[in-house]
Amino acid sequence: MRLFRISMFMVLACTAGVIHAQPRLNKPQAPAAAPAAANDTAIRVALEKAMPGTQIDSIKASPIPGFREVAVGGRIIYVSADGRYLFQGSLFDLTTRTSMTEASQAQIRRGILAKVGPERRIIFAAAKPVHRVTVFTDIDCGYCRKMHQQIAEYNKLGISVEYLFYPRAGVGSDSSDKAINVWCSADRRKALTDAKNDRPVPKKTCANPIAADYALGQKIGFDGTPAVYSADGTQVGGYLAPQQMLATLDKLAKKPAN
Repeated sequence: MRLFRISMFMVLACTAGVIHAQPRLNKPQAPAAAPAAANDTAIRVALEKAMPGTQIDSIKASPIPGFREVAVGGRIIYVSADGRYLFQGSLFDLTTRTSMTEASQAQIRRGILAKVGPERRIIFAAAKPVHRVTVFTDIDCGYCRKMHQQIAEYNKLGISVEYLFYPRAGVGSDSSDKAINVWCSADRRKALTDAKNDRPVPKKTCANPIAADYALGQKIGFDGTPAVYSADGTQVGGYLAPQQMLATLDKLAKKPAN
């Protein structure tokens, strides 16, 4: 399991908690309004001071008065306009019963995954595609194997499955080596199926995307494999049975685009 940590800031992640970067005041006051550009500069300075080397992907308006939404390494955090307060967690709109944080993170994932072309994926395409999912998979993961055993059912329902590798034990592990053997095979689809069924795949080496896929998975920050994402970047699962995945994807397709 990969958890998002801001180690040098001593942040404790919670759904609705506010973390103080300075000593707690008895009655914290809401940050005063300031131009967005000034807010962003203050936020960048504060985060760089607290977490040197932090990569800030974007800073934009937040639904919370006095706070800005900050994308850091594929994750969303909320920082007060003066750079003093930070909290991390899911922000829910109770009127629509949706996670606004997840919606923002889906946009980030969509952009990240769009940069990974078909030449870097192992694709099991549906004959009549309705949906397309990107799946980070591990050769030895039990639910990854269960999902792949049902690949024909997903395809029959119109779900094209596009695999990227995420060896959970890390680059250089046994699972990573198996992924390289698969990628370097003449028939990658057959080799992947063989590997997931414990059938031998000849050991080979070649230029491969395994380390890049693993780094990509770490940036996105999912909790386990398989990690399944729809075309718009929404995390669909975890393992979902074919009919359940179809129902989930159909429901997502009816939502307005982000």
